[in-house]
Amino acid sequence: MRTKSRFSRARPVLTCCAVAANAICAGGVYSFPLIAPALVGRLKLSQPQLTTIALAGMAGQYPFAALVGKAIDSYGPWSCSLAAAVLNALGFGLFAREVAQTSADVSHASAGSFRLLVLYFGMIGLATVFSYFSLLFAATKTFPQYIGIASGTSMSIFGLSPLFLSVVASKYFTLPGQTLDVPQFFTFMAVLTGSVHFMSALIFRASPIAHEEPRESGVSIIPSTRTESSDAPSSLEEAEPLLEDNTLTPKDPASVHVVPVEEPQHGSALDLFKDPHFWLLSLWMLLVVGAAEMVFSNLGSIVLSLPSSTTSGTTANVSSQVRLLSFFNTASRLLIGPLADVVAPVASYFEGVWSFTRRRHLSRVVFAVATSLILAVTFAWLEVGVQTQEAIWPLSVGTGVAYGSTFTILPGILSSIWGLPNLGRNFGIISYAAFVGTTLFSYMYAFVAARHVAPGENACIGVECWRSTFWISTVTCLLAGCASLVLWRRWRHRV
Repeated sequence: MRTKSRFSRARPVLTCCAVAANAICAGGVYSFPLIAPALVGRLKLSQPQLTTIALAGMAGQYPFAALVGKAIDSYGPWSCSLAAAVLNALGFGLFAREVAQTSADVSHASAGSFRLLVLYFGMIGLATVFSYFSLLFAATKTFPQYIGIASGTSMSIFGLSPLFLSVVASKYFTLPGQTLDVPQFFTFMAVLTGSVHFMSALIFRASPIAHEEPRESGVSIIPSTRTESSDAPSSLEEAEPLLEDNTLTPKDPASVHVVPVEEPQHGSALDLFKDPHFWLLSLWMLLVVGAAEMVFSNLGSIVLSLPSSTTSGTTANVSSQVRLLSFFNTASRLLIGPLADVVAPVASYFEGVWSFTRRRHLSRVVFAVATSLILAVTFAWLEVGVQTQEAIWPLSVGTGVAYGSTFTILPGILSSIWGLPNLGRNFGIISYAAFVGTTLFSYMYAFVAARHVAPGENACIGVECWRSTFWISTVTCLLAGCASLVLWRRWRHRV
């Protein structure tokens, strides 16, 4: 009995370790900017071909997102971690073999090799969504009362993954003055990601995840003179300490001043599609994530299009920008998750009543407005302030902050409006908006850049490669800000 009790106490620790291990190894798909110069030099790929390969990985995260979310809800995170182990091992391994088998002195890109690289990188992208869902929902469903901290911390480690992998790639798989050794690096990734995700699947399997369900109230609730709609005033807000230990002694209902709010809509997928505000949130997701992932996919090409103001090579500058983007992606997740839990805590069931039991200072949707404006300012500055590779750092910083903040606040919004039991399904469904956005923005970048490629060259050089793309992206991010303002007016008293 004592041994079983000790194991029960150790389960959350093991789960946290498995989440961290999956997260730090799961960002291989974001390493594409590191391998892009090598693919151009060795395989002679054009910009549209590079974008197609990158898009297969980035957008490959989304087509099966709803099914992955349903698997999370039905079977638990272990199933997705196991699938990620298989897909990562195959995707990285086959990609490495295909590049290694291509002769270094080819004069033009092979159509067959290109199609295989698209397939293999798409497998890596699909593995990423399996890994991402497994670590995110293992964390948030293990600690549902602190969903912001759980999601922010787990996703911050996930955000560190590109930084960690870029350091490994630069230190161990890149010779001075040369491009990255893609076959060796991806072989290493196949072994690392496959073994880590397999071990995490075993841990998640042994650690059942609890689901929060609506509960019937066993106490009488004094009728309120105000309506419980989402437009109700929020003057009755609670002043309870934020970090009180509630695990040993339950709160006395008489001493807790709760603020009842409208319950989440625990409905079917069809009910979700009937909600017009779901489509508005999807539009915001499409515009913000689509523009951000366009930068993720093409950061190497953007750096390559500009001259260097120092003696550093292009590979070193690309690696520096990937690290910057990864660092601020991580830092925003670390900061925004706990900050959102402090200033905009989510509601929960207290004595059978869906309510806030901690003071709220603002709505979580305010963070959605902020991410839209950050991206708009970042893209506008890029148009007027960047002429060299070294000056591109604000693009990496702003994109990292906006992207990390977006995925940190999203689980809290979805669970507050449409319920925690279907969070995986709903997260997967709304991910299709990101899939559409990433596809549209990435191909817009590719075809604009292709129009400015000089005859006889494979890569586009000059600010004209992306100037039109980022002006359009600035406008769309402002449109996303307007959409999030509408959501704030509708949901500001619920989440």
